[in-house]
Amino acid sequence: MSIPSIPFQPFRLELPGWITEYLMQQQETYPTREARMDLVTTLARLNIQFGTGGPFGAGIFRLDTQQLVAPGVNLVLWSKSSIAHAEIVAIMMAQQAAGSHDLGAIGFPPHELVTSCEPCGMCLGAISWSGVQQVVCGARGSDAEAVGFDEGPKPADWITELEQRGITVTRDIGRTNAAAVLQRYVQNGGEVYNGRQGL
Repeated sequence: MSIPSIPFQPFRLELPGWITEYLMQQQETYPTREARMDLVTTLARLNIQFGTGGPFGAGIFRLDTQQLVAPGVNLVLWSKSSIAHAEIVAIMMAQQAAGSHDLGAIGFPPHELVTSCEPCGMCLGAISWSGVQQVVCGARGSDAEAVGFDEGPKPADWITELEQRGITVTRDIGRTNAAAVLQRYVQNGGEVYNGRQGL
């Protein structure tokens, strides 16, 4: 019995062109958590403005030089892939730039993930294996759920779970601005793209 050949298009994750253009005009280092959060929240807002995805932004930063290693924005609708969340995109881009699946590998500088919203269930898992040592969150998961997004199942003590893996978590940095981006997205008719509407 022969197995039928299934035609497929190879999946290639690419950032929208506006991100490179925007980042070329920005500073080289981001010395505070607030500055890093301002950047990723701005990326989330611009992602809506340019019509390339949902209201979430993220970035991986080197903690020794305070430089951006890789940006990420939500590309679920744009890429037609439910896993293209901002955190996943930033982690994938940073690992490709580092040439390693582990940003915490021996000899690597410490890395921090800054995300405009707390991780959903899927992104929480990806963070655990990414090699980042710190996570900084803007909006809360409850802010995303309040506008209709499904954050998926995750432990109530997810922060403790990450900290037991050596990953520190800081919440509510720029929460008001990050939550406002979520609200603006929905108020302007942005699609809330829960798989099977969360059923």
